Amino acid sequence: MTEAVRSAAPTLRSAVKFVLLTGVRKSEFIDANRSLGATNRSIIFRELLPNLVAPIIVYVTLAIPSNILFEAALSFLGLGVPQTVPSWGRQLSEAAQIFRVAWWMMLFPGLFLFATTLSFNLVGDGLRDALDPRTGR
Repeated sequence: MTEAVRSAAPTLRSAVKFVLLTGVRKSEFIDANRSLGATNRSIIFRELLPNLVAPIIVYVTLAIPSNILFEAALSFLGLGVPQTVPSWGRQLSEAAQIFRVAWWMMLFPGLFLFATTLSFNLVGDGLRDALDPRTGR
């Protein structure tokens, strides 16, 4: 689990940096707080962090399906999690050998993999539409 967090951290950091550099850092509300005498700490905790929560949540919900598919692909190839851990990719790999006899052994793991990634993508899109004020919806 720690390796997954370490590998996702640079991408998440660049997404947060993009949000800071494109709109939040040079906004009028930052200048207004500075002119009212707010400290850097209060600006960070009262203005910047609440504006960063939405992009982080959206990024995470959109990154989860790609990580699920990546794990399934590696397990399908035999390079994923250990044999004792259940994986949809390994189930698909084992079902591919007996597909002509028991097609349903491949159907259900594939459907669940599809449904899970689709649901995370739809949740991420919905959160982006609800939380991003720039979309205008």
